[in-house]
Amino acid sequence: MLKRYAVSLISALVLLSLILGGCGSSGDKLPTVKIGEVTRSVFYAPEYVAIEKGFFKEEGLNVELQTTPGGDKTMTALLSGAIDVALVGAETSIYVHQQGAEDPVINFAQLTQTDGTFLVSREEMSDFDWSKVKGSVFLGQRKGGMPQMAGEFTLKKHEIDPHNDLELIQNIEFANIAAAFASGTGQFVQLFEPQASIIEAEGKGHVVASFGTESGKLPYTVFMTKQSYIKDNQQVVQKFTNAIHKAQLWVQEHSPEETAKTISPFFKDSDQAILASAVKRYLEQGSYAESPALTDSAWNNLLDIMESAGELKERVPAEKLVDNTFADSAVASDK
Repeated sequence: MLKRYAVSLISALVLLSLILGGCGSSGDKLPTVKIGEVTRSVFYAPEYVAIEKGFFKEEGLNVELQTTPGGDKTMTALLSGAIDVALVGAETSIYVHQQGAEDPVINFAQLTQTDGTFLVSREEMSDFDWSKVKGSVFLGQRKGGMPQMAGEFTLKKHEIDPHNDLELIQNIEFANIAAAFASGTGQFVQLFEPQASIIEAEGKGHVVASFGTESGKLPYTVFMTKQSYIKDNQQVVQKFTNAIHKAQLWVQEHSPEETAKTISPFFKDSDQAILASAVKRYLEQGSYAESPALTDSAWNNLLDIMESAGELKERVPAEKLVDNTFADSAVASDK
């Protein structure tokens, strides 16, 4: 009797160990990548799709996403090791390079490939012409950031001096720009989605032009990390890039409404129709990159825009701060 009891107990313990072993092989044992995004934005839809559709889990990764408002805060978090990967404008990696960083920040997977802002007019302008911006009160973006640099680049392209031909307001916090315009400040404003669609829906403004279309292709928002992290975590970086590419393709292959529904947990207070409108605008102008690889032509366009804004000390070759190895592999494995 005692022998039978002992055998049963051992069998139970073995079964329990197998069950616990099975539990241990789930997500809590996967490598974790801490992502810091510069802001929460519909512009980053493929990132949220990768999380919601389980593409990171399929690649054997856990991700922890946090929003670190502002490029400077995001880069500080990356350099200090508080996050592993930053989603921020490629210009920040150049700023770090210009400061002589010993452990350079490397761009390895592009998420967006155009500027994401739109020109919103207080008045409806079916016959909009850029000359109408001259002499106006214009709510711009933060000095040195890509939205403002792309905005100024576009204005100059249309022979408008942003600092002499209009009253440029740049002292309003990013999160408060749309509210400032809605309350009556400015005749024109430079806005991301979904704020542009919200302003239109409320009847307080009208989208009349796209800075993304006007300023051309550039590595606008990119996943980047320290060179030392890539050296020590090559498989993790590859898996991460694979997941992002899966999400990029998913967004291209699905309707704006489907994408809006998928990313809605990240925008709990947003109307589904507004989200879909924002996604649709970005899809139509090709803002969501279809490949995570950064092209030389887009990188050179970025340098041109930074140079025009007076923010570039010297032109930095793409090969110094871009590693397309993981992006190329992700694209090749999909074929």
